[in-house]
Amino acid sequence: MYIHKKIADLKTEQQLNLHSVFAPLYVKTGTGINDDLNGIEKPVTFNSRNSNTTYTIVHSLAKWKRLRLKELAIPTHEGIITNMIALRPDESLSDIHSILVDQWDWEINIAPTDRTLSFLKETVLKIYTQLKKTERLLSNTDNDIIPILPDEITFIHTEDLYDQYPDKTPKERENIIAEKYKAIFLIGIGGDLVDGKPHDGRAPDYDDWSTKTSDKHAGLNGDIILWHPTLKRAFEVSSMGIRVDADTLLRQLEITNTNSRKELQFHKDLLEDKLPLSIGGGIGQSRLCMFMLRKNDIAEVQCYDN
Repeated sequence: MYIHKKIADLKTEQQLNLHSVFAPLYVKTGTGINDDLNGIEKPVTFNSRNSNTTYTIVHSLAKWKRLRLKELAIPTHEGIITNMIALRPDESLSDIHSILVDQWDWEINIAPTDRTLSFLKETVLKIYTQLKKTERLLSNTDNDIIPILPDEITFIHTEDLYDQYPDKTPKERENIIAEKYKAIFLIGIGGDLVDGKPHDGRAPDYDDWSTKTSDKHAGLNGDIILWHPTLKRAFEVSSMGIRVDADTLLRQLEITNTNSRKELQFHKDLLEDKLPLSIGGGIGQSRLCMFMLRKNDIAEVQCYDN
């Protein structure tokens, strides 16, 4: 709780012009609101005793937040932030993964002219500035925490990373580049690389990863990855991106052979331009605690009944 309060005290929401809202634990099944992640993870579902309605425990809130922007009539260049708790029962448990996912989820209403790589980078820099401030603040209260984040975060595209290390796996590439630069933003996650495989999976209906498909450097999304000083490996703390518009949604549904989603209510609204354009993401709370406190296992910062 201490580190959570310290991060909140830095007013990251003010840097991004965000308004705090409450997050749902579950949403109606079959609406297209819950995130499908890589498309294979099975969510927790349950039925209401007094109705035939089926509900789904959220995986994340990427699409729900966009609906909230519309419902709350959030102006352009303002957004929302919420404290999300999700369950992912199909997660492969490890020292950095658990069934419970906690993160600060944020979403900003943007203009059509903001759907650019430069706007994405500007937003990343605002978040990274707060990460550095948090680390310095903690070091002032704990002599064992020595600031290690570099002054600048390095931007690199997954295609460029593949070109540099074509004989390595995606995770091996991340480890190499994160160790070299200590803090990176890896751009373009979800679309296929030249070997016909994506660097990592992304659902087709929230982040825009197929923009300018004729261009080698496609995608308007990415991950903030830090070099964890005690785990000695790449350590993702945030996933974010400019969200799909109607054209990009159609293209990515076609690429992933998931055109059936066009019949879901969220996707219908998006295709009919009833939802605002947006940029958004999540900052992992337990992940950030692990990094800032130099912990080696998520169980050291997160407790649940296992």
